[in-house]
Amino acid sequence: MRVLLFGATGMVGQGVLRECLLAADVQEVVAVGRTALTQEHGKLHQVLHADMFDFQPLEHLLQGFDACLFCLGVSSVGMDEASYTRQTYDLTLVAASTLARLNPQMTFVYVSGTGTDSSERGKVMWARVKGKTENALLRLPFKAVYLFRPGIIQPLHGVRSKTRLYQTVYTLIGPLLSLVRRVRPAWVVSTETVGRAMLAVVRHGAPQPVIEPAHINRLAAERR
Repeated sequence: MRVLLFGATGMVGQGVLRECLLAADVQEVVAVGRTALTQEHGKLHQVLHADMFDFQPLEHLLQGFDACLFCLGVSSVGMDEASYTRQTYDLTLVAASTLARLNPQMTFVYVSGTGTDSSERGKVMWARVKGKTENALLRLPFKAVYLFRPGIIQPLHGVRSKTRLYQTVYTLIGPLLSLVRRVRPAWVVSTETVGRAMLAVVRHGAPQPVIEPAHINRLAAERR
């Protein structure tokens, strides 16, 4: 399969990229982003693009893909609703609308978050915006859309958060997260299981579009 990956430099995206490169049935991964990746691989091709609100110049490069794994996102900390909406809803829908037109047989997988508000009317700003984004994606004419809502994510295999404080916390509590992930799989996922689960839904689908942490871990454990 050919996979299009957004957000490959982020913590989740790093883990997803690793699993894509390891998967025997993934022939090519095209990573689209503003920042160049340092790693090289025979399957990996990079497309650097500064304006993530305009994909018209890239349309000739965005066709013929089986899946898009959309791991691009920002924290809502310190942002007002208008700014967060632009970076979350607007940016995602610009990319997804373009891809739905160019690749109607594509499976689109979006990294959302636990606590997302599908009603779009709740009190928590980020949850409303994520819910609005999820709902809009489900209306697009893709082959399938899956909405991943991971809770706590443990970085594995050298994956690191770009936020220094977060990385320090992950380093300190890593052994505890490993234990919790084994005994309470509904609470903690890893960058590895997120990547494997994304590929699983592309290959085989899933009963429902919303994928919660426990579902992520179950999907990741299925035969690859």
